[in-house]
Amino acid sequence: MSTGHNIVHLPTQPEMEEAKISSRMLSKYADADRVQMTLKASNGQAEDLVLPGPVLQMLLDILSEMARGNAISLMPIHHELSTQEAANLLNVSRPHLVTLLEKGSLPFRKVGSHRRVQAKDVLEYKANIDQLRLATLNELTAFSQEQGMGYEP
Repeated sequence: MSTGHNIVHLPTQPEMEEAKISSRMLSKYADADRVQMTLKASNGQAEDLVLPGPVLQMLLDILSEMARGNAISLMPIHHELSTQEAANLLNVSRPHLVTLLEKGSLPFRKVGSHRRVQAKDVLEYKANIDQLRLATLNELTAFSQEQGMGYEP
């Protein structure tokens, strides 16, 4: 993998099976501060590898998604996105994203006539919107229960 580029990989069926097995095996160590593993290549060469806890957690997340057959994308947090990439990440149209940018909901910079958005800003905006949506859903659920509208917890 090269750094600085958004790389997407859709796993094959054998990769999904390997990811499922590896995920189960590594999940025993999910709370560890660090994990030391011995890697053995098909030529018999072996080396020790130490993974810090946060890296292990990311690896577990990747393996879990691969086991489900989901495409995986790794992106540096300071990576700049085009408006289309940012819109895809938020699952909105590009014109809607541009409206958000022009309203000041998300910071951006212009490169010539093109807008660029930092991935960290898009992910932060998404987390905030998701949190607001969940709070609204909880309020609606509570209101429905108070009104006896047939929704039970």
